[in-house]
Amino acid sequence: MAPPLLHLKNIHLTFGSTPLLEGAEMAVHAGERICVVGRNGSGKSTFLKIAAGQIEPDDGERFFQPGTTLRYLPQEPDLSAYDTIAEYVAGGLEGADDYYRIPYLLDALGLDGGNGTSHLSGGETRRAALARALAPEPDILMLDEPTNHLDLPAIEWLEGELGATRSALVLISHDRRFASTLSRKTLWVDRGQTRLLDKGFGAFEDWRDEFIEQEELDQHKLDRQIAREQHWIVHGVSGRRKRNVRRVKELADLRQTRKDHRSVQGTSNITVSEGSRSGKSVVRMENVTKSFGDRVIVNDLTLKIARGDRLGIIGPNGSGKTTLLKLIMGGHEPDSGQITRGVNLEPLVIDQRRETLKDEWSLSEALTDGGGNHVIVDGESRHVIGYMKDFLFAPEQARTSVTRLSGGERARLILARGLRLPSNLLVLDEPTNDLDLETLDLLQEMVADYKGTVIIVSHDRDFLDRTVTSVLASDPNGGGNWTEYAGGYSDMLAQGGANVSARRDEKTSTAKTSAPAAKAAPKKAVKKLSYKFEHRAKELPKEMKKLEADIKAHQAKLDDGDLFARDPDAFNSAIKALEAAQKSLAACEDEWLEIEMMREDLN
Repeated sequence: MAPPLLHLKNIHLTFGSTPLLEGAEMAVHAGERICVVGRNGSGKSTFLKIAAGQIEPDDGERFFQPGTTLRYLPQEPDLSAYDTIAEYVAGGLEGADDYYRIPYLLDALGLDGGNGTSHLSGGETRRAALARALAPEPDILMLDEPTNHLDLPAIEWLEGELGATRSALVLISHDRRFASTLSRKTLWVDRGQTRLLDKGFGAFEDWRDEFIEQEELDQHKLDRQIAREQHWIVHGVSGRRKRNVRRVKELADLRQTRKDHRSVQGTSNITVSEGSRSGKSVVRMENVTKSFGDRVIVNDLTLKIARGDRLGIIGPNGSGKTTLLKLIMGGHEPDSGQITRGVNLEPLVIDQRRETLKDEWSLSEALTDGGGNHVIVDGESRHVIGYMKDFLFAPEQARTSVTRLSGGERARLILARGLRLPSNLLVLDEPTNDLDLETLDLLQEMVADYKGTVIIVSHDRDFLDRTVTSVLASDPNGGGNWTEYAGGYSDMLAQGGANVSARRDEKTSTAKTSAPAAKAAPKKAVKKLSYKFEHRAKELPKEMKKLEADIKAHQAKLDDGDLFARDPDAFNSAIKALEAAQKSLAACEDEWLEIEMMREDLN
């Protein structure tokens, strides 16, 4: 077997007095697809940064095969050193990397390369960072939560793009469907160590549960063995002294083994404070229309939400999900039509954009709204430390600043702040961002057990399939049209609902769409190249013709046998100019071929 492109061996790292990694290992071979999983705070992102060469470990070896190219996508990209998106993406190219993929990636991700970097949204920043990582087609591609802040069309496009890449892939993702589709091996970061499953993420959770069950059984056997030895120490010390000393030492070793064992971190105890019972009808919308200027956001929508319903709202960014939510909750009034809200409604909106968190707060202050030691949960007073433990925060984190919490910890804090309040209408806006798999499972159980009504806005297809009873989807062709389907996201596709990525017209020539989606999408929407590509298709032959002429001119100059002796500088300049023109011609030919392949796919 060929040696790995990247090998991490016996990696140790400690923050303060707390060991984070204790002997972690990973080998990445050419073309491998590894999904890295673990609890929030287990060190996954730190381990990936060590692998990418951005952090030096305290101990251990990092072998990186010479000549190998690697690109890393961080959770929070920094674009501040670049004026425009195009400059930022091009800044990730090196040496012989070609620029031809940059226009394609920017167009596919819905970005304008000329836009400045200072006022980008979270989604735009994430898409720009993806373009920067994907453009060089590196030997190793490391992605830390690439689907965060992406809408469904972008997620499905990225899934198709990564599925076709020849790069070795190391991926951290809590999107179950995304991880299952792309991974062939799973690396579990657990209590400072790494454990490798030679199967994709789809097989991981069953394997993990069996491992933990066997570990608990082994610990139970160890406890019984220690109890037997302790009984012997008290009641059975007699006979040969050497034998007694040996058994006493063995007991000490057993106790030390038990002491050194790090148990699996417990599960969070997500409970929700339930309000009074609402009326049977929660929201009724009849022929509702809402526009902003010439843009229609909601067009003649009739929708009924009854008590106990679990409604999922999906659509690409910019389709009007936020406006629709405000119409439902009373934040906007319709231009026409009627909205009737039921009686005794106690709504609770959990906003995962984290706008409600103040930087100056500590963790305990965020849970108590600035002061005190107690939290009112479901009408009862609880000490803040006990409530923190329900959401997997350690007591010593009580005074930790909100700004020092990880993404997953901030997500859990938002849930903890929201769920302490009584409600009978729960609105979850992108609740899955940054949550680990175990917390996601408990959130799903909480939604299933919630006695009120739930509205979920999410791009997580697996989460929607597990939680909602119906899906309200925006029409991929726009126009403010929304359609309700029974069941989850997969049920919507089975009923002939258009896959949301179909809206991307020419930008989704590489995206995967299901048969029902392809049938539902109008043919004209996918048979035309964007203006940018049409323009390049016309300009490229002219550029290639000019470059060919330049190559001939440089070659003719070099054919002069006396040029080097007469003017060495002119000779060297001609060679450099020839090489540059040949490289530019090759790049133009590749770009032209790429566009023609796109045109062929569209037709």
